[in-house]
Amino acid sequence: MEYRSGDTHTGARVTGAVLCVLLAVMVAGWLVRDVGAVDDPGRLWRYWAGYREAQLSAVPTTSADDVVLLLVYVVAAFAALRSAVAGTALVATGVVTLAVRLPALWNIGASRMNARFSDDLRTRALICAFAALAVGIALIITAGAGRRPPHDFSERTPTRPGRGARVTAFLLLGASGAVVIAWEIRQAVRFPFIYPDWFVGGDRLLLGLVDAPPGWHNAVLALLCVFAGTSALFHAVHARPFGLIAAGFLLSVGVLGVVRAVHYRMLDHFADLRTEDQLTLLSWFFETIAAAVVLIVLARRGSTDDPAPPHQGYGQGYGYPRPGVFGPPPPSQPPPGW
Repeated sequence: MEYRSGDTHTGARVTGAVLCVLLAVMVAGWLVRDVGAVDDPGRLWRYWAGYREAQLSAVPTTSADDVVLLLVYVVAAFAALRSAVAGTALVATGVVTLAVRLPALWNIGASRMNARFSDDLRTRALICAFAALAVGIALIITAGAGRRPPHDFSERTPTRPGRGARVTAFLLLGASGAVVIAWEIRQAVRFPFIYPDWFVGGDRLLLGLVDAPPGWHNAVLALLCVFAGTSALFHAVHARPFGLIAAGFLLSVGVLGVVRAVHYRMLDHFADLRTEDQLTLLSWFFETIAAAVVLIVLARRGSTDDPAPPHQGYGQGYGYPRPGVFGPPPPSQPPPGW
């Protein structure tokens, strides 16, 4: 969906910002619940980071992805009010919300959740999941309904990634998407018995109440990276919002991987690791660096394709305003009837 001129009306901007704030409040509510339910918030961070020895007094409902989503919603709310790419930011936020929250519809009500979470908590989670999906759809509709007419010059046109930014984003996001896909293929070869639970959830996996299954999350991340990288290469307006969101999730994966590597002293014994473990460690570092670079290059304001203002015509200044008339300039001494 391209927004080639003017982007969104003020009413659509305000509506989109309110919807993003609503999503942020829902995510923040679950994060606050988990922080309050555990004895030490630091343990919650270690649980999110994947420490094997992390023990919690209560089962958390969230993951590090929810922190990324919270940041996405807050940034999207500000972008909806102030950015020239407000429309595409709302579309990207809505699409990501639908993709991330969809598995909750069949996972929250599964029987395996009964022993881990109370009926009241699961009911609230299911209501929030339906609400998040509805708001995600509303964001896309709001962005589409708020498009300005083709010749509205009241606002700046959306910005596209510059030449260097689009090449950088294409290479780094494309390579990152390929890395994620490669590890998913390797996962399928090594542990075929965990499918299809790896993608849709099941008894073989231990998931948070509002989390997407790991395979689903990785598939969404890979698609985001490939789509955003390809869009950047073709100088599309939506490349910046989608690329920034993809880089945010990619940065979370890379940073948490590096944190685990440091915690378990994998760097100190890198030469002694198996080849696969070495490649895993290198992948985490690459994802971290690639995501940080993409965030920097796409966060900068890109190039615009502002159309020229309406031509006023050459007849003006001679007592006969003729806006919109094109042709050679008038002679110094206009002939009779000019």
